[in-house]
Amino acid sequence: MQLPGLHNQAIGETFVDLIDEAFRSYGRWFQTLDSTSYNDWVNKFKSKVQQTLDEWIDLAGANAGKLLRSLRDKAHQWWYFLEHPEVPPDNNQAERSLRLAVTKRKVSGGSRSMERFQHTANLLTVVQTCRRQGRSVIDFFAQSLLADSINSQSRPSLLPQY
Repeated sequence: MQLPGLHNQAIGETFVDLIDEAFRSYGRWFQTLDSTSYNDWVNKFKSKVQQTLDEWIDLAGANAGKLLRSLRDKAHQWWYFLEHPEVPPDNNQAERSLRLAVTKRKVSGGSRSMERFQHTANLLTVVQTCRRQGRSVIDFFAQSLLADSINSQSRPSLLPQY
């Protein structure tokens, strides 16, 4: 049996504070788009994270130590949004996009074949893309069916128009 580290609560609180700081700073960047200030903060923040890891990693219990080693060894993945602020620091939008598919699967009991699964995934992708673009799903399908019925070369596209 592994005993929890004596310092795990303090470690957790310290890293929650760092994560909160990261989300606040990202939020400020997102509002202002001031890359200079954001990049200055990023450099200081990375140093702060490294110092905090160095301070706590040897004092952590088994599970907390494993998490801290992952933070150290995979910092480029954990903190990707620091150097690429256009990438959100959370996956909330991805989870919201998947919610329709998960709900459909639970209600219907899933697909009985891989082919049917792929058809369902394609339809749900169209639905979610239209929603994200603020487009009517019904209008998109109507335009698609009309274009297909008359063998039109100009079919509606889901690619964003700039």
